[in-house]
Amino acid sequence: MSYSIPVLDLDHYLHGSAEQKLNFIKGVGNALREIGFFALTHHNISHELIQEGYAALKDLFALPNAVKKSYELDGLKGQRGYTSFGKEHAKGSKAPDLKEFWHVGQELSAAGRYPANVWPAELPKFKTAMLDLFQGLEECALAVLEVCALFMAEDKDLIRNMAVDGNSILRLIHYPPIAADRDPHSIRAAAHEDINLITLLIDATSSGLELLDRDGNWIAITTPKECIIVDSGDMLQNLSNGFFKSTTHRVVNPDNSREARYSMPFFVHARAEVDLTPLPSFVEATGGKRLYPEITADAYLMQRLREIGLA
Repeated sequence: MSYSIPVLDLDHYLHGSAEQKLNFIKGVGNALREIGFFALTHHNISHELIQEGYAALKDLFALPNAVKKSYELDGLKGQRGYTSFGKEHAKGSKAPDLKEFWHVGQELSAAGRYPANVWPAELPKFKTAMLDLFQGLEECALAVLEVCALFMAEDKDLIRNMAVDGNSILRLIHYPPIAADRDPHSIRAAAHEDINLITLLIDATSSGLELLDRDGNWIAITTPKECIIVDSGDMLQNLSNGFFKSTTHRVVNPDNSREARYSMPFFVHARAEVDLTPLPSFVEATGGKRLYPEITADAYLMQRLREIGLA
């Protein structure tokens, strides 16, 4: 079967021969440079853990609205816990996205670095399932960031270490059945680029994800079951001086719009103090002129959160 984005085997990088590892590095680098998306198989996140995660996610969003709203804490500005339906919109769009979501972050609140996670008391198994998923996705993401540096013949830790203990977020999304009286301009997730370094997306429960190719055509993303879809975000684009592309994508209202859709993207962020000024090797590879600004990860994030209505 053919797929709309490259499919790469992470095991070739982690445990393969020298030739397999080199081919994987080339595959990742070329995919992020030319398309901005690829799919990973053999990512070491088990079928059982994925199913457990989706079961916990469905139980979460089946809670009464009043219960969910009790976990939407104003002081957190959407960084942790619940964000209600229709609150977020894409940058430049006035129409709200047709989704509600829950954020899980690093468990580093004791060090004063991040807000404490919010855990629903009604679901005792939820915390364990989500932290296990967070850990597995983070390990996978750090390997991909190693490869991004190796593609440019840089030290493998150059970009990876920016995301160690970073402000990464596991977003649990529920797209409810689409109401007939919705805003006619709203879709499940309007066209946007991700803010972060890279995003890892466990295969969603139904279709709808599309990317905008370089010719301006919307392409439905098709991948193997239970793969992880990886895309590059605006922070990596800034850091690489545009060498790695941040690709516009969306989640459209499908023909089966009376069915709910669930997904679990993992947004990989650098630590707040990390400098995202384009790296010299990428500036050289893109013509020798710096095309993107000097900015820290925290300043970049806050700017973008304001643009999408979360800050």
